[in-house]
Amino acid sequence: MINYSQTLSRVETYFDKTALKTWERLTSKAPVSRVRESVRRGRDDMRMKLISQLPSDLSGAKVLDAGCGTGQLSEELALRGCQVVAADISPSLVNVAQSRIPNHLHKNIEFITGDMINPKLGNFDFVIAMDSLIYYSKRDLTSLLVELPSRTSHSIYFTLAPKTMLLMMMWYLGKIAPKGDRSPVMVPQSLKAISRELDAKLQLSDLGVINSGFYISHAIGCRK
Repeated sequence: MINYSQTLSRVETYFDKTALKTWERLTSKAPVSRVRESVRRGRDDMRMKLISQLPSDLSGAKVLDAGCGTGQLSEELALRGCQVVAADISPSLVNVAQSRIPNHLHKNIEFITGDMINPKLGNFDFVIAMDSLIYYSKRDLTSLLVELPSRTSHSIYFTLAPKTMLLMMMWYLGKIAPKGDRSPVMVPQSLKAISRELDAKLQLSDLGVINSGFYISHAIGCRK
C-alpha cells in the first residue's frame, strides 16, 4: 500500500501535468463532451451542497479550501465575506485559479501551493475539502480527519468516493495497472467504516450523495 507522501506526489504530477488542460477546460464554461458535462454538473451540485452548510454571511471567518483546484469554491466562499486560504499541491492549478478570480476578491483569498493539510497553514473556522481526499487510503484519511479538527473551531466538510460497483472496479484496475502508470486512483470508502475507524473521536454526518452521470461523490460533515 502506498503511503500519504507517495499519493500526494501522484496527485501533484497528475493535476500539474497529465490532466491540467482537461481540468482547466472542465472547470470553465468551454464546451465539453457529454460525459464531461455530466461531471461538470455533478461538481457544480456538490460545490453548492457543501457551501450551503456554511452561514451565508462569513464576515470575519477564516476558511480553508483544501485542494482548491481552479478556484471555483474559493470564489464562492470569498463572496460570502470570509478570508480564504486556498491550498493545492499543483502549482499550475493554483496559477489558473489566481488568473480566474475577479480582482475585487483577491484581497479575500490567499493562494498557497503545497500540502493542503500542512499545520503551517494555521487555524480555521471551517474547512472544505471537495473531492481532494478521495485518493487516500482509509488509514491516511482517518489520520487527516483526526488531525484537522484540532485546528478547526467549527466544522469540516469533505467528500468520499462511495463504494459503488463501478468505483470498486476502477479501484481494482488501478491497483493492477502497470507500475509506470503514475496517475492517482480514487479509493472508495464507506462512511460506516470510517466512523468505526475514528471510534467516536469525531461526529460524522451524512450529507448525501451527488450522482450525475460519470460523477458520484458522497458529502460528509465532521465535528469534534
